[in-house]
Amino acid sequence: MSRLFHISDVHFGREDTEALAWFAALVAAERPDGVVLTGDLTQAARRSEYQAAGAWLETLQAPVSVHIGNHDIPVYNPLLRLTAPYRRYEALKRKIDRPMRLDGMTIVPLRTATRAQWRTNWSWGVVRRASLAAAKDALAAVPAGHLAIVACHHPLVDHREGTRGRTKGGEAALADLAAAGAHAVITGHVHDPFDTQWPAGGQTIRMIGAGTLSERVRSTRPSFNEIRRVGDGLEVRLREFG
Repeated sequence: MSRLFHISDVHFGREDTEALAWFAALVAAERPDGVVLTGDLTQAARRSEYQAAGAWLETLQAPVSVHIGNHDIPVYNPLLRLTAPYRRYEALKRKIDRPMRLDGMTIVPLRTATRAQWRTNWSWGVVRRASLAAAKDALAAVPAGHLAIVACHHPLVDHREGTRGRTKGGEAALADLAAAGAHAVITGHVHDPFDTQWPAGGQTIRMIGAGTLSERVRSTRPSFNEIRRVGDGLEVRLREFG
């Protein structure tokens, strides 16, 4: 069955060069079927940061799928943030993204980063109606027998059981995604890995978070998740640097 390397929050501009070299060497040695990066490729969406991120991603010897995070929208250029917030990200995505032909798994994107919102902290996630509808349409097209894995940047609810997350519309989205056939949601943003089950709409959906490969570590060393399909479920292995 297929094997994915799930990374997040590489934050070029604050990247950990040793951790990135370690990860690239593992990709070359172990040849996973794909690499999924769940957002925050850059620290502030500067052109130079995108160039550095793209150059590194092109060295990886596996198909790559990238998803946008809140740091990938211009931070210090308010005009660009409002008029063309996704231009640099979309240019990198067109250059980097490669088709993933996975045995038994399908990756479904869901955008949770937004240029603006009616809250003071714009780093928090939002599940907009159009993004959720697009994800549900993609779930409907998942081949029979595949496990559907939704990929987005923000955890849709808090990664600790029994608490509420700060992603607007996230809890309702989890229920909708579970009802539409999603098996798991993989995310980043919090810089610490997690793997938990969440009750959603009378069902249970798995939430899997990756750590960071940047200098901006929290309680966990730089790390990534190795995800495999085993039988009818997923096996997740945490891989830590150092």
